[in-house]
Amino acid sequence: MSEPIKVFRARKILTMARNRPVATHVAIREGRILAVGDAEDAAGWGAPIDDRFADKVLMPGLVEAHCHAMEGAVWADTFLGFFPRHSPEGSLEGGIRSIEDAVQRLQRAEAALTDPDQPLLAWGFDPIYYGGARMTRHDLDRVSTTRPVLVMHASFHIMNVNTVVLDRGGLFQVTGVEGILRDGQGDVTGELQEMAAMQYARQAVGAKFALTETSIASLRRFGRSATNAGVTTCTDLYAPLDDAALDAYVAATTAEDFPVRIAPAMAAAAWAPEAGIARMAVLKERANDKFHPGLVKVMTDGSIQGFTARLKWPGYHNGAPNGIWNQPPAVLKAQMKAYNAAGIQMHIHVNGDQASEFAIDCLAEALAEAPFPDHRHVLQHCQMADAAQFRRMAALGIAANLFANHIYYWGDQHAALTMGPDRARRMDACGTAMAEGVRFAMHSDAPITPLAPLFTAWCAVNRQTATGRELGPEEKISVADALHAITLGAAWQLRLDHVVGSIEVGKYADFAVLEDDPTGIAPQALKDVRIWGTILGGTPHQSAIGAA
Repeated sequence: MSEPIKVFRARKILTMARNRPVATHVAIREGRILAVGDAEDAAGWGAPIDDRFADKVLMPGLVEAHCHAMEGAVWADTFLGFFPRHSPEGSLEGGIRSIEDAVQRLQRAEAALTDPDQPLLAWGFDPIYYGGARMTRHDLDRVSTTRPVLVMHASFHIMNVNTVVLDRGGLFQVTGVEGILRDGQGDVTGELQEMAAMQYARQAVGAKFALTETSIASLRRFGRSATNAGVTTCTDLYAPLDDAALDAYVAATTAEDFPVRIAPAMAAAAWAPEAGIARMAVLKERANDKFHPGLVKVMTDGSIQGFTARLKWPGYHNGAPNGIWNQPPAVLKAQMKAYNAAGIQMHIHVNGDQASEFAIDCLAEALAEAPFPDHRHVLQHCQMADAAQFRRMAALGIAANLFANHIYYWGDQHAALTMGPDRARRMDACGTAMAEGVRFAMHSDAPITPLAPLFTAWCAVNRQTATGRELGPEEKISVADALHAITLGAAWQLRLDHVVGSIEVGKYADFAVLEDDPTGIAPQALKDVRIWGTILGGTPHQSAIGAA
């Protein structure tokens, strides 16, 4: 016997569907959308009307196609972000304005630890805001000379450690590992860049850094962050997906009250290609309505604000040396060819324009050797792609997921330091992607920046930096296009557009519940839309931040 029909009435329902873009009533049965319409339509559905959202606006549950489940884990460590932001539980954290602020915050955290052997872990630090000053091991030695101290930068591509970590890891003597920085006198500074150098330190200390943690508890905390942002579907875009992580995913997502659907992308670097392809079949056997494996993520270069992204001529505006490949280019090409030939969709991290050109070249070769109709390969971040690269992407059917939040959080620094005022204007070029026919979404990369798709949409619509500067107005897109990118556009990139991303019959009954109508306000106010929470499969989940 089927479940009874439930009907929600709302002030307005933005369906994102072409045939009925606006409605007031939605009928639900068995967690899926049975019908969408107005009061007259609802009268014929033979079900009582639930008025609890009668003064609110419903949208399709927002879709975040580039974030990380570690958003739910990192909050167990100390947050050192420049900008204040909300934790999953709704408290406001961060606001660190100098290296001295960071050291003092770490000293307070260290004093609260009772286990003398426990490493002190922190995240979100970003020296680019501090006038060129860099944190050193000597700064962190003021926090502790006996306890390991590890500070992950906001980009998650760079780490600072104290002398204890360097001693235990033998990092003063290590040679042949790229990314271990030295000062002008040849002394190791304690700054470690990119995956190989950072992994060396973490293994030496034995620290279970939050970056790698996937547990039932961290996934549930990730779910709380999603609810706070109106998100009902997201990815975990670099998941090792070993047996322990897989078990955690299955256990968390099969719980009736788990509030978000997740489509994780397996980290290509964690598996040899043959093993990774075989692993994908194992993952798919464990899929359920809230767990949708099937994607793989390839990492090429680093981050632009960390000066580890790979750039074409003329390189970094301040003269910094070109960035770092996270794996040798030949290995990266072999990965892309293998997964493409196996018919597995890839999401490829490319920040710098040299990295995006390399990925396009590899995919062109791979697709010529093994044609893959409707492959939906996506260049992630793709921040410095130029018009010619977008044209090649369109010709090859490659999509882009642009890091629009960079315009606000690092736009001023990109203009002054990394790219210079000219190239910074064309960063995260949603307008050019649209003009050249590239399908695109945009993202937060949480926890790099806060999980908040409406804020991300605001960034793409207004292109305003943290100091109020308008950066590249020619690349602005409309509110309608931005809302499409954070719903159907993102759902398409996760291969879930047949079940989420719009309010249409047969799709999951997943909605963002808003206090304001994002289409009825000035574009400048888009980031201020208040979020009540979400509905997932017909079940409401309220935000911890609130809609005051």
